[in-house]
Amino acid sequence: MNKSDIIFCKSGGCTAKLGAGLLSHVLEKLPKGEADPRLLVGYDSHDDAAVYQVSEDLAIVQTLDFFPPMVEDPYLFGKIAATNALSDIYAMGGDVKTALNIVCFPESMDLNILGKIMQGGSEKVMEAGGSLAGGHSIADTDIKYGLSVMGTVHPKEIWTNTGARPGDALVFTKGLGTGIICAAKRAGEVAEDSLEAAIASMTLLNRKASEIARNYTIHACTDVTGFGFLGHLHEMMHDEISCQIHFEQVPVLGNALQYASEFLITGGGQKNRNYAERYITFDGVNYAAEEVLFDPQTAGGLLFALPEEEAPDLISALHSDYPLASIVGKVLEKQEIEIRVTK
Repeated sequence: MNKSDIIFCKSGGCTAKLGAGLLSHVLEKLPKGEADPRLLVGYDSHDDAAVYQVSEDLAIVQTLDFFPPMVEDPYLFGKIAATNALSDIYAMGGDVKTALNIVCFPESMDLNILGKIMQGGSEKVMEAGGSLAGGHSIADTDIKYGLSVMGTVHPKEIWTNTGARPGDALVFTKGLGTGIICAAKRAGEVAEDSLEAAIASMTLLNRKASEIARNYTIHACTDVTGFGFLGHLHEMMHDEISCQIHFEQVPVLGNALQYASEFLITGGGQKNRNYAERYITFDGVNYAAEEVLFDPQTAGGLLFALPEEEAPDLISALHSDYPLASIVGKVLEKQEIEIRVTK
C-alpha cells in the first residue's frame, strides 16, 4: 500500500450513519424549548438541513456531515466527504457560501495523508462556489472528515422533503449502489469499472441538478444518502401519501445488483431494511433489487417530486450532467401500503 493511502474502513461513508430508528428515538426525547418563528426548518422535520430566516428575502441553510473513509486514496476521500456534506444545501434549494473542516486524525499518522484529504475537500468547496473558512480538528484513533456548511436560500423558495402531492412524478438524478460496491471492494471482489462508476457518482456535486430544477415546480426534494433510497423516500411520504416505484426505471451503478445477489452488502443496509420495510411491499422484485434500494448511499443523488407533466423536460435538462437521471415512480393518494415497488 502506498504511504499516502489510508486503511479501508469497515464502515466508511454513509454506511457509518446511525440507524434512522435509533436516531428518531433519541431526537424525539430532546427538549425543544420555545419555538423560534425564524427557524423555518429544524431537526424535528427530518429534513436535510436547518433553515433560519434573517430577513424578508434571505434565509441561512446550515448543515454538517462527516464520516470515516470508504476509499483508500485520501485525496478522493476528501472529495467524496465534501461532496456529501455540500449536498444538503442543494437538497434545500440553496447555494453554498462557506464551509468549515471537521477533522479527526491520529497524531501518529503521516500528516501528508491529512493534507491530501483536506486538499480534496477544499477543491470541492471551491467547485461549489463556496469559501473554506476554517474548521476544527481533534486527535482520534481513526480518521474521520467532513464539513459544516452554510448556504443561503430565499425564504419562499425552500425545498423540504415533504410537500409531494398525489400525481407528482418522482425523479432521481444518480445511480444507486455505492455502499454495495464499496463492500465488494473491501471483500476484494469489485470490478474496476464498477468502482470507478461509484467514485464518479460520489464526487459529482448536486449543484447543477439543484440549479436546473429551480426552473421547475419542485414540490419536495431530498438527497439520498445514509438511510438509502427507500428510507429517504419514506420520509418524503411523511405518513400522509403513498407512492409506486418501478425498479426497472431506477438507475443502478456498475455491478451493484450482482454484488447484492452474492451478499456483498452492508450492515447499514440491514439497519435501513429493519427501519423501513414495514412501510414497503415488493411486487415481483428480487432480493438483490431490494438490497440496492435499502443500500446506504454516500453523496447520492437528489430525489425530486414535481408535476408529472414537467418531469420529462426536467430529465432532458439534467441528462448532459446527470446521464442516469430517470423518472422512477409516481406519488399516490394515501393507501394501506405506503411504498409499493414493482418491476
